Amino acid sequence: MGLALRSSNAQCSRIDLRARHGTPLFSDVGFTVGAGSWAHVRGANGAGKTSLLRLLAGLSHPDAGEVRWNGEKIGGEEFRRELMYLGHRAAVKEDLTALENVQFAAEMDGVKISEEQAQEALVRFGLAGREELPVRFLSAGQKRRVLLARTVTRPAKLWILDEPFTALDVKAVDFISHLVADHVKAGGMAVLTSHQSIPLPPGQVVDL
Repeated sequence: MGLALRSSNAQCSRIDLRARHGTPLFSDVGFTVGAGSWAHVRGANGAGKTSLLRLLAGLSHPDAGEVRWNGEKIGGEEFRRELMYLGHRAAVKEDLTALENVQFAAEMDGVKISEEQAQEALVRFGLAGREELPVRFLSAGQKRRVLLARTVTRPAKLWILDEPFTALDVKAVDFISHLVADHVKAGGMAVLTSHQSIPLPPGQVVDL
């Protein structure tokens, strides 16, 4: 079980203005993530971190090279079932409650969860007592926690998380770090971006 990237001269023209003019974001990037391991994608603003994660998730395509899952090019139902992708700008629905957001996300993922399971996920993320509040009344950090609750309601082998610690306090960062560490320890895989150091056991580093 593994994820492999072999890409060169990747230009994500739909994301970066410079790339639309033909300037490569990055080139000759190659790495493999196997069961029980994780990777930290690093780079300056504009280096292409989000673009790379979108390539890994199959949301865009490299100009050259390919991304493979279990030896096959990514795509299809099997890969989508095994993938959980949370983008840096992924949004919750402001008019829905925190509970409704978790239930809606599960439904979109094709996962059936009970109201009790959705509530339990929110409680684990420190949102006890806020389950019935419309998300528009929550802070940026609390909204991020609602989004990250998918990690405990969505069974997936591969987690691709773009800046998962954004707007979170120290306690929440520690909780998410332990969640990712437990996922990897159980044989899962993770690819993360973060501008800050990641409090996880050593993983491979991909510098852009």
